[in-house]
Amino acid sequence: MQLTLTCLLWSLARGFPVPGPTTAEPDSIAESDVRFAEDYLKTFYQLPSNTGVVQKRSAGTVTSQLRAMQSFFGLAQTGHLDAKTLALMLQPRCGVPDVAEYNLFLRNLKWPTDNLTYRLENYTPDLPRAQVDLAIQAAFQVWADVTNLRFIQTESGMADIMISFGSLEHGDFFPFDGPSGVLAHAFPPGQFIGGDTHFDEDETWTNTSREYNLFAVAAHEFGHVLGLDHSNNPEALMYPIYLFTGDFSLSLDDVEGIQALYGSRNPSASPTPPILSSRCEPALPIDAITDFRGGKLIFKDRSFWHHHQEMAGEKDVFINAVWPDLPNKIDAAYELKGMNIIYLFNGNQYWAIDGYDLMQDEPQNIVEFGFPPTVERVDAAIHSNTTGKTLFFTGDLCWSYDEKNRTMDPGFPKSIESEFPGIGSRVDAAYEQNGFALFFRGTTQVEYSIRNKEVQQTFEGNPILWC
Repeated sequence: MQLTLTCLLWSLARGFPVPGPTTAEPDSIAESDVRFAEDYLKTFYQLPSNTGVVQKRSAGTVTSQLRAMQSFFGLAQTGHLDAKTLALMLQPRCGVPDVAEYNLFLRNLKWPTDNLTYRLENYTPDLPRAQVDLAIQAAFQVWADVTNLRFIQTESGMADIMISFGSLEHGDFFPFDGPSGVLAHAFPPGQFIGGDTHFDEDETWTNTSREYNLFAVAAHEFGHVLGLDHSNNPEALMYPIYLFTGDFSLSLDDVEGIQALYGSRNPSASPTPPILSSRCEPALPIDAITDFRGGKLIFKDRSFWHHHQEMAGEKDVFINAVWPDLPNKIDAAYELKGMNIIYLFNGNQYWAIDGYDLMQDEPQNIVEFGFPPTVERVDAAIHSNTTGKTLFFTGDLCWSYDEKNRTMDPGFPKSIESEFPGIGSRVDAAYEQNGFALFFRGTTQVEYSIRNKEVQQTFEGNPILWC
């Protein structure tokens, strides 16, 4: 199925005067098609005189514009509006001018940093939110895989790349045109609107080859966000009209283009640990686990993965790729539901994170929770929305922390065995779900009924990992 990638980066609004009618084969092209072709050439192959961009001397003639368009798409350069040229014009396509001399991109636009943030301002109802997040993440990863670029999602505030879904006039003076036609548009690197990416909500977005695949369209648009213009190679991701079949890989043309701007991936960079490929091995313990945005963040060594039942797949991610200021290992974690805040612990320090944003520049000491200086680390944590309390596990002890009053409860710490008989004397990771506390100890998982105060069942291995 033909998937067209479209954007209006600095594209020209319709309505600029065209010098004279185009030459067409007699009786073969309707007058309405001639008018459509003139508008098409105005938009994609002619610059207005007040842009400050140097034009070719022949840019004012429709014949030269037709020849430029036919040359780009590999058609016979007749300068006439024949049926084959019109048929190509009628295909949905990208709004970026195709020929470099006419392109409104300033040459060699690029971001000044390799670390870029992005934020989804809203979501399409066509896909579950988790699948939208996954598609956007995968689209950025296409470019990260061949460069040292790193893309970090934020949940609030201004990001380098602001992403949204809208229809028709949606606030940037480049209105969408309803179903088909223009699918999305994005702006090249820069301040303010630079980097912003908009998807037409009048399209039907999917994660398959039906209708319009969000991942494929986003990957193309993010190429523009990073400073690439269109390629005339039909096999390239940056070709304005191309075929999406479900198989995907960057062409050499795409790779050379992005690496010309940002360089190649550092060959000395450590490879991603094979967590997902080995996650079902019996000897795989978990360092920390927490609820996060309707799913779970599961930490192991230098990496974590976001586990969500609506996600089509999971991918391990370096902790430092998302939070560069965090250590390479997380000992414990928990989420304050409703506030979108998670706490991550390492040794005697902790970090508060709002979505993906660190809430303070420096780590804080765990004594602020009321721990004595003799406590050197937190092994695990569970927060209960019902009670408003957070349980901390340190060695063979359990602590109860009142989040509202920000104090440790009287009478604590207590031994883990007295508070949760049957689970053992230590806990490596824990979380609460549906009235049960799930405790991880080495390669063993214990399901504990909070109401009945007893162990319900014990698992070897990690069912949370779908093993």
